[in-house]
Amino acid sequence: MHLQNSLKHINHSIAQRTYFANLLIDDPTLIREIFQIAETIHTEVSFKALWALEFMCKSKPEAIIPYLDSFVTLLPIVYKDSGIRPLAKICEYLITNYYHQSPNEIQIALQKNHREQITEACFDWLITDQKVAAKAYALTCLQLLGTEFAWIHPELKNAIEKQYNSQSAAFKSRSRMVLKKIN
Repeated sequence: MHLQNSLKHINHSIAQRTYFANLLIDDPTLIREIFQIAETIHTEVSFKALWALEFMCKSKPEAIIPYLDSFVTLLPIVYKDSGIRPLAKICEYLITNYYHQSPNEIQIALQKNHREQITEACFDWLITDQKVAAKAYALTCLQLLGTEFAWIHPELKNAIEKQYNSQSAAFKSRSRMVLKKIN
């Protein structure tokens, strides 16, 4: 309960998000509570818990390993932009680590079912009305996931082509980079 009350006062500053991320890294037992808070998706404190998770994963992505099942369960139920963006960024951290050339713990822990659920969430974010950050992170994830799952790249190309002209400059830029890697 103390953690939840503390999160109510967090703002989007890097310093505060880093502070909470360091709390989680220093005391991994708090991660379970952060997930419980994040699951209260209708509350403002939910997305603030996701901010803390995002910054924790930026510094120490392997800290989320015991909670991967809880993480992927959140993907389809979070619906507010302020929660989707950190989830999408965490997906990007996980997927880039999974496909990284250097061996790491994420490669062992991120199971096929996790990757499939991340794929589904990324396509959902890509084809629905989401802000550009979530779409950009989804593009990166799907490009990498497509190196393993052959059906993804053709579907990704199709999704990009359908919305390319109606999206922002940032989306177009990330799309060009992704298409270049796919081709």
